[in-house]
Amino acid sequence: MKDKKSIIIVDTTLRDGEQTAGVVFANREKVRIAKFLDEIGVHQIEAGIPVMGGDEKRAIRAICKAGLKASIMGWNRPVIKDIEASLDCGVDAVAISISTSDIHIKHKLKATREWVLEQMVKATEFAKREGMEISVNAEDASRTDIDFLIEFARAAKEAGADRLRYCDTVGIMEPFTIYETIKKIKEAVDINIEMHTHNDFGMATANALAGIRAGASHVGVTVIGLGERAGNAALEEVVMALKHLYNIDLGFKTEMFVEVAEYVSRASGRELPAWKAIVGSNMFAHEAGIHADGVVKDPSTYEAFQPEEVGLMRQIVIGKHSGTASLKAKFAEFGKTLTDHQAQELLPKIRAATISLKRPLFDKEIVYIYEDYFGKRD
Repeated sequence: MKDKKSIIIVDTTLRDGEQTAGVVFANREKVRIAKFLDEIGVHQIEAGIPVMGGDEKRAIRAICKAGLKASIMGWNRPVIKDIEASLDCGVDAVAISISTSDIHIKHKLKATREWVLEQMVKATEFAKREGMEISVNAEDASRTDIDFLIEFARAAKEAGADRLRYCDTVGIMEPFTIYETIKKIKEAVDINIEMHTHNDFGMATANALAGIRAGASHVGVTVIGLGERAGNAALEEVVMALKHLYNIDLGFKTEMFVEVAEYVSRASGRELPAWKAIVGSNMFAHEAGIHADGVVKDPSTYEAFQPEEVGLMRQIVIGKHSGTASLKAKFAEFGKTLTDHQAQELLPKIRAATISLKRPLFDKEIVYIYEDYFGKRD
């Protein structure tokens, strides 16, 4: 496993995230998101596709002029005019992307493996002469013949590429295969590898971590996993998993994760699910009696980390599955002491109300039920 200094987080919310069907960021939103990413600690921001011109190019230029600490990357086809457009924006890094799988080469590019290598090498050599940091992207790498992928990686390195982006473009990989594949590439070619994983089978974050474990030095992410189809590996998931599961603290301002997630959610028009890992509002919401009782006694019984670490708060939710410990804890929040007897008397009324309403109770509703049963008390 790499140490924290050798793992680079590459955020592509502004490129792959915006490629989500129906998502469009306004220029000011793109700049605001870039500033957020820089503030929380992202190492490199893939800001968009400069050759699109117009607002896209203006937004990327504005990001490049914002005085951010993060490296700013533009995405390109292996075409000289694309790279020239990136240079014109003022980026310090370029991604040069081309398909490497036979299915893409035959049906999308209508070309040959030799042509793919030729186009990639020409574009990479040009970008290198311009002093750019270069990521060569093997699109659909996960469906690419491994021997050709190794040949592609070797040619990229010889042409001047700084890293190979391994793209699981349609999200078909799983962690065990990813680990073996990345390990094999690393053993064959001395080149840095970036994991770029999609979530079609719900394994984007797991696959990214497996790649890092196999020797990948970079990992591509998006805020809340925004991205094409089922999305990408989520920034907040990868960073927190590295910190808590692998003991690799990248020094991110994780307490800002919820704020950033909520902003991207609003800007993209995509709802932030309550059950979203790391930043969802249910992460630290406890209703079931046994769970709530444990959390009240010691939060670590049912929480993997402290809610404040990502900008959330612990909640004791009063609903159908609540127990007396939850009720007593909730009334303690109100500044009231509920006896064991009162809690046992009140619990059936609470449960009946939640079943009737088909939802948990608001704080005022809990107080009203208490007052109806026991009378209003100071």
